Parts: sequence; C-alpha cells; structure tokens
Amino acid sequence: MKMNRMEEIWMIIAVGIIIIAMGITGYQAFALGMAPPSHKEHIDPQTVEEHPEFSEPGVYETGDNQYEVIMTLQAFQFEPGEITVPEGAEVTFRMATKDVVHGVNVPHTNLNTMVVPGYIQEITQTFHEAGEYIMVCNEYCGVGHQTMSATITVEE
Repeated sequence: MKMNRMEEIWMIIAVGIIIIAMGITGYQAFALGMAPPSHKEHIDPQTVEEHPEFSEPGVYETGDNQYEVIMTLQAFQFEPGEITVPEGAEVTFRMATKDVVHGVNVPHTNLNTMVVPGYIQEITQTFHEAGEYIMVCNEYCGVGHQTMSATITVEE
C-alpha cells in the first residue's frame, strides 16, 4: 500500500513523540526515583491508629537536618494539622489513610502523591525557602473535601 508523503512524515513524528515520552517517563522512574509507590508496606486501614508507627502522628527529628513526619489521613483531616520544620531540612512524610483514597499536594513544591487505603506512602521533600505552605487533599474524598488541609511552617 502506497502512503502519501505527508502521512509518512506525520507517522514518523507521532512515533518519535511516543518514544521520547516513554524515554522521559523511564528516566524519571528509574534515574530520579519518581516511580509510583511499590506497595511494599501494607497496613490495615481499620487499625491505623493501633499501628506502632501511626499511633502518635507528629514531626520527629531523625538526623542532622532530617525530619520524619508521621501522618494519618481520614475524611477531611490531616493529623498532625500543623507541621513545623527548619529551612533546608529534608522532610520525609510517611502517611496512611484510615478510610478512602486521598491526594496530598503542597502547591509550589514537588510534593504531590496519593495515599491509598491499605498501603503506607512515603515521599521526601526539602523546603529551601522559609514561609508557610498549605497542604491540601487533591483527590475528592467526600462532601467536606474542600476543608481538608494542613499547614507546613518552614522556619529560618
């Protein structure tokens, strides 16, 4: 079958775009570690509060300028609702949800993830600028979804 020259050009361009997109996605997933969660850590959503790690949500210093935030999420609430860390600190968020899927987003940063019932989600962010950041749920979780937020205060 004979193809028109313009069809051949557009087909080559389309295949090239697909290959480039797959290459970028592969690079981000494997070289930059931006892959979706591997679901290695399971947790029963019914007993999140009884789990030793999630029984006392809060901010914990784990090393020199390194912090870990243990968070639980449930309908319309982040626990803890206020987080304070120093500027330039590497902050690892470990999260579990007690009910439905929640999306966690901190605008103007790369912190954006989903927390799925039955799994522990971990994401790390370094806050380079002091100020107040808002953490919102960006996955519809019910009628009070728009009120689900937390505050991250980054101190100098």
